[in-house]
Formats: sequence, C-alpha cells, structure tokens
Amino acid sequence: MVVPVFTGLRPSSELASKVKQRNRSRDTTHELALRRELWRLGLHFRKNVKTLPGKPDIVFPRARVAVFCDGDFWHGRHWQTLRKKLRKGTNAGYWTAKIFSNIQRDRRNTALLKKSGWRVIRLWETEIKKKPKQWALNIKKRTSARRARRKT
Repeated sequence: MVVPVFTGLRPSSELASKVKQRNRSRDTTHELALRRELWRLGLHFRKNVKTLPGKPDIVFPRARVAVFCDGDFWHGRHWQTLRKKLRKGTNAGYWTAKIFSNIQRDRRNTALLKKSGWRVIRLWETEIKKKPKQWALNIKKRTSARRARRKT
C-alpha cells in the first residue's frame, strides 16, 4: 500500500491550502440531498457509523446495507483522466499517491463489508447531484429486498 508523505511538499498557495482544509468528510451537499430524499421516502438510517469499515455515510443496520457518497475528486472518479491532470499540476506526486491510496482504501473497505455480509452501495457525487430522488428510490428498493430476504 502506498501512503502519501507530506515531507518536503508545500501547498501551491495559502488560498489552496485553506480551500482543501475546508473540504468536509461528512454532511456534504450531495450526501445531504440523498439523505433528504431517503427521509421523504420514510426510510430510517444511521449516519457515519464509525464501527464499520470506511465509516459508511448512510447505514441501514437491519437490512445490512451500507451506502457511501463518494466525492468525485477525492475518491478518483475517472481515475485515468484525473491521474493525467494531476501529473501536470502542483505537488503531482503527492496528489497522485493520495487519490490512488483513497481508491485502494475504498476497495479494501468494500471487501471487508461484503465479507461480513453487508451489501455495499457506492454512489458518485455527480450522480447523486443529478438525480437524488432516483438514487433514493433505488436504495429503498435494495434495502426492502434485503430486509425481505433476511426475514425468511
């Protein structure tokens, strides 16, 4: 596993540093939009469960469904294209390693959850922003099916 190292690296500017520090790890706009739609559908869930691998953003314990609302940049959506862009930018080595390690961590956490009997749903930020209601309906369908199977 490659872990990014900060030694010798500096932010490209003070402004860039402040912007990155303000990025949220929870209650992001796309996560809030999805949760709002799930709530409207009458679904009850837990948020950011620290006892599960990866601290899923939304958890349905009885159905054993974990939902991650992954940010496009931080979780490496369109990795091949993003990696090329990162290589051209400031602190290229750091950012490439950082995002790649996030991708690897996501894969490990997904595998651990599945091995423990959880259904894992990973959604991209832009997908949620485009159609939060559609994704909420999709999640409702999947959790209902899982609950029904677990009862029998």
